[in-house]
Amino acid sequence: MTARDVIQTLGLAPHPEGGWYREIYRSADRVQRGTETRSATTAIYYLLEHQQLSRWHVVDADEIWHFYGGAPLELLSYDPRSRELKREVLHSTAADTRPVGVIPAGVWQAARTLAQAPGEYSLVGCTVSPGFEFAGFRFTIDLPDHSAHFVGDLSQYAALL
Repeated sequence: MTARDVIQTLGLAPHPEGGWYREIYRSADRVQRGTETRSATTAIYYLLEHQQLSRWHVVDADEIWHFYGGAPLELLSYDPRSRELKREVLHSTAADTRPVGVIPAGVWQAARTLAQAPGEYSLVGCTVSPGFEFAGFRFTIDLPDHSAHFVGDLSQYAALL
């Protein structure tokens, strides 16, 4: 299947950070977090086509990425408190890869497909707990002093802003 076939079959829509998505689960169970309640967990399909990327962003909840199919996916995480940059490649069968990546709440993240030709894609699922809310999502470029972090090792990934 091509990327377009998967997008159509799964009923995916454009995602603000790049790529395509569809929420497939939102728990009816509610959890208390500070002064708000939200779903205990949510899950989406997420697809990046050849040359697409997930721009640097931060979510206020833990996010688990699950590789489903297609080309490997490069998953980047950066903890602004410790200034630690991690790069993982998600895939199910390739050497030096993992099928799952975990991004703790508050850690910056970005991703890009390693697809090499038009029509190719990376398909993953993202599970967020407590459940994802767009109110808890921020693009890194909108955070104060974000540019002070894009030096050294992180500078090579500034194009993902």
